[in-house]
Amino acid sequence: MYRILIVEDEPGIAQAIAVQAKKWNLEAKCVRDFRNVMKDYSEFAPHLVLLDIALPFFNGYHWCVEIRKVSQIPILFISSAADNMNIVMAMNMGADDFIAKPFDQNVLIAKIQALLRRAYDFAAAVPVLEHRGALLNTGDNTLTYREEQISLTKNEYRILLTLLQNKGKVVSREKLMERLWETDSFVDENTLTVNVNRLRKKLDAAGLTEFITTKFGVGYLII
Repeated sequence: MYRILIVEDEPGIAQAIAVQAKKWNLEAKCVRDFRNVMKDYSEFAPHLVLLDIALPFFNGYHWCVEIRKVSQIPILFISSAADNMNIVMAMNMGADDFIAKPFDQNVLIAKIQALLRRAYDFAAAVPVLEHRGALLNTGDNTLTYREEQISLTKNEYRILLTLLQNKGKVVSREKLMERLWETDSFVDENTLTVNVNRLRKKLDAAGLTEFITTKFGVGYLII
């Protein structure tokens, strides 16, 4: 299920979009704290952001720039300020599309689905898994955060890939070892622990603290 973050300060509009999104099997979250949009962004890890221009404290352009610092996910502006200058500014800031208020909900959903298809279905040959701004490219096995590439061994990459593919779920140590065995890396319990600890140190050094959570006696997860 794709996740949509709605950054819209008019509660009626935001809620209406969320309700419509749910009808199309999309999970939606409405931002409440407009001082700290990036907190909701990081915690919710959306696949697409709907962003109004006129917002309390900081405008939509500001948050568009902040999101673009950590991610290339689709951003769709929704605004009554639909003159050419605002549309051009939105695109120059990194937006993918723009829809003027008032809009038809079905048209909005169609635009959302088109952006999601373009960003994720079309890119299936080289998918990118994202969490907290970290991008794991399964095409070339690279991890990038804040435009810096983090070097991963084959085992570290496979561990991180498995955890990200099961984000929000506990992955048992047994399953992780099975995934490593698939690449002819025959590991035992101690070897797995060493690999996870080494991966954590690399993530911590890059600024991704507490990226992997341990469930003692069970396994690991990313939330």
